[in-house]
Amino acid sequence: MGGLVSAEQTPSATGSGIEGVISISPIKAGPVRADAPVSKPLPNATFAVENQSGEVASFTTDNEGRFRVALPPGHYKVSLKGRTSSIGRYGPFEAEVTAGRMTKVEWQCDSGIR
Repeated sequence: MGGLVSAEQTPSATGSGIEGVISISPIKAGPVRADAPVSKPLPNATFAVENQSGEVASFTTDNEGRFRVALPPGHYKVSLKGRTSSIGRYGPFEAEVTAGRMTKVEWQCDSGIR
């Protein structure tokens, strides 16, 4: 349940990097009513950005699960930073960054609730 959902590239006046939204689901255990939301934005979560050499940056999502991080062109893996529990899945998500563009993503984390 996770991964690169969208890899749309948009021109950026500020260089290159990754921007988007991180959500989490399920948000409740057990059966879900048809009219109830199954996911929500993941607020105030800090993620590490790594390339083949190791961690190169980090970012924290806002209250709406949104983030933006400037990065040079390259291939990156993004995971929840400082994770202490083995429950759920919070990456790694992958993204390819090209020069002069922000890679737009929508990533879905798995809370592990069943």
